[in-house]
Amino acid sequence: MPAPEAPFALLDDGRRYSYGDMLEASARFANALAALGVKPGDRVAVQVEKSFDALMLYLGTVRAGAIFLPLNTAYTPAEIAYFLGDAEPAVFVCDPAKAQALQPVAAQAGAQLETLGVGTGSLLDKAKAASTGFADVARGPDDLAAILYTSGTTGRSKGAMLSHDNLASNALALVDYWRFGKDDVLLHALPIFHTHGLFVATNTILLAGASMILLPKFDPDQVFKYLAQATSMMGVPTFYVRLLQDNRLTPASTGHMRLFVSGSAPLLAETHREWRERTGHAILERYGMTETNMNTSNPYDGERVAGTVGFPLPGVSARVVDPETGKELAADEIGMIEVKGANVFKGYWRNPEKTKAEFRPDGFFITGDLGKIDPAGYVHIVGRGKDLIITGGYNVYPKEVETEIDEMPGVIESAVFGVAHPDFGEGVTAVVVAKPGAEITAKGIATALEQRLAKFKQPKQVFVVAELPRNTMGKVQKNLLREQYKDIYARQGKVGA
Repeated sequence: MPAPEAPFALLDDGRRYSYGDMLEASARFANALAALGVKPGDRVAVQVEKSFDALMLYLGTVRAGAIFLPLNTAYTPAEIAYFLGDAEPAVFVCDPAKAQALQPVAAQAGAQLETLGVGTGSLLDKAKAASTGFADVARGPDDLAAILYTSGTTGRSKGAMLSHDNLASNALALVDYWRFGKDDVLLHALPIFHTHGLFVATNTILLAGASMILLPKFDPDQVFKYLAQATSMMGVPTFYVRLLQDNRLTPASTGHMRLFVSGSAPLLAETHREWRERTGHAILERYGMTETNMNTSNPYDGERVAGTVGFPLPGVSARVVDPETGKELAADEIGMIEVKGANVFKGYWRNPEKTKAEFRPDGFFITGDLGKIDPAGYVHIVGRGKDLIITGGYNVYPKEVETEIDEMPGVIESAVFGVAHPDFGEGVTAVVVAKPGAEITAKGIATALEQRLAKFKQPKQVFVVAELPRNTMGKVQKNLLREQYKDIYARQGKVGA
């Protein structure tokens, strides 16, 4: 641990926090949770806006021996009800503005409701009144530190159980592989309810003894304001696409930086090339999952090959196999990517059947991603074995969206899929078949979904058609739909978030 006076975080309002401040603030939250009766192994579910206090709540939860369960701020009360019912947290912390709507949801799940906003909230009040000293609850490497829900590729969201060793081993590998040290300053513009911003960014900075500029969200003006003070940035492809649209992006404006990392969704080779031409920096693309943290990375030293996700990280084994037989394939042959290592999760929460189905007998985890390993050892992701959509770094399972559409009056059926999007990687797209005579419109469907699904799950385009393409077995051929609609976002140009 760095000296107490070493810098830890700079906020956009000018506040600065040292490592000593971080230890005191996280201790206050740990004490506040303990006072609420939170015991080691209890879940603490959190749906709050990004803030320094929210980050301290994460650290305080882990220090108290509890299991942190972050939830996307876009989730609706109906979606939250599922997560709380499945995880059964002891405490649920939400934004004060949402407390009235979420109180019945928390009560139904048997969770104590607390609030935390930016500089306000009942839990913050309790933390401010608590002691700045806390004896960390001892936890073993296999004890759970967090549960992150992932849509995966089948059924409803599943809770990926991540142990202390899963998180620590991966962060330590990244500190070394990406050359992080105490003098690094990370420009942190990612959300903290997601593996990328919470674990890859925050844990790596903590274990390196480095510091961060903690921004509430990605905003190009704020990024350019702080680039000269930072040494590194982690982002999703959307960040880089939007920065490339700004005339302020030059070799001079990025001259203080040593590393740009991209992940959570595929980075177009075109974006990689344009970024290098505009700035002189090669973006380092890597590959990870909610269940595994980071698996592979392009090298820090050496060629960062556009369109690839690099090599397996130290301590991680990766292979490509025939999806049916499990037989390992030769170089450049496309198959299912499987990984094994200390980074790989312990399984799905209260779902041993699904856990067993996703692991090979020799311990390799079946990622669901199709890819290949070229003769030079670089891993390429070429698609997904199933229909998972990754848009702006977030997972969307089509069946969930289709179910909501299919329940609408006048709808016969729908097909939801992802196609290339210049800003989000993939755009959620819906094709809907209406009953004869039904007054179904694309706008009407989109409006109805606004109150039923998180914004990132809502289709960016809806098309009403007479029928869906099917094969001889009656299965909808989404591959044909993807081909038919593949250029819709390219034709439109930039589509807003």
